[in-house]
Amino acid sequence: MQDPFVPPQRIGFVGLGNMGAPMARHLAAAGYALMVADTNTAALQRFCSAAQCESGTLAEIGVGCRLVITMLPDGKAVRQVLLGEGGIAAALAPGSVVLDMTSAEPLGTRELSQILQRSSISLVDAPVSGGVKRAVEGKLAIMAGGEPAVIDRCRPALAALGQVFCAGASGSGHAVKALNNYLSAVALAATAEAMMAGESFGIDPKVLLEILNHSTGRNTATEQKYPAFVLPRTFNSGFALGLMAKDLRIALQLAKALGTPASLLSECSELWNGAERRLGFAADNTDIVRYLEAG
Repeated sequence: MQDPFVPPQRIGFVGLGNMGAPMARHLAAAGYALMVADTNTAALQRFCSAAQCESGTLAEIGVGCRLVITMLPDGKAVRQVLLGEGGIAAALAPGSVVLDMTSAEPLGTRELSQILQRSSISLVDAPVSGGVKRAVEGKLAIMAGGEPAVIDRCRPALAALGQVFCAGASGSGHAVKALNNYLSAVALAATAEAMMAGESFGIDPKVLLEILNHSTGRNTATEQKYPAFVLPRTFNSGFALGLMAKDLRIALQLAKALGTPASLLSECSELWNGAERRLGFAADNTDIVRYLEAG
């Protein structure tokens, strides 16, 4: 096994959005030299100025880095960045690693891993959970799929971002991510329905929430999203409703491909798809509450 990726080695980082930017900042703070890229030129310039790092084309990142991290909207964007014209993969040296922290389709990830392996490039899928808050804190839950030895090479970099959990073989990280967000989406929608019913009956929402959080119905929505974003009516958790809907579609696609039960998943996915159509991709995921309130 080759030496792990440790500071001050150079890392390529593609995708400086709400999640990617704070993650990249943690890597810079840990001592890594970064070469970054993003289609948002203004965001790219701001980041490079603040983090004192350099930007590069995709090909330049491939030439200059042995470890490249992608944090993009979906698997299609990852493939374009890696395999498209002027992409990263063609410029990477054998033995390099792509660490894809995007939420993407697990079966597509397995296929992508096989494509990259033909050029002796390893792929680790390592999506995250915790939202913008924990990205800023460097306390993300990281779900890694791939060869254990390759994941170990990436651990020094991943340690700067949060806690690593080895999910299994290639695609397993993306599978766990989609299934986790399914449970998160169900919890938020179910909590909204329960809170609406309780309030209609005359129960103070704050009282109801306190009781739920000391009872068996507590979940991430009652403990975190409702007190922080719903009751104050700010609806600004930083995670897009469209991304949650996308992850539900990924989970449903996976369940159908595997032939596992998915009746509740199917209903939940359709609910969020309807909310996305009505409110738009960029609405906050907590806006599902307002969608339900509107009937």
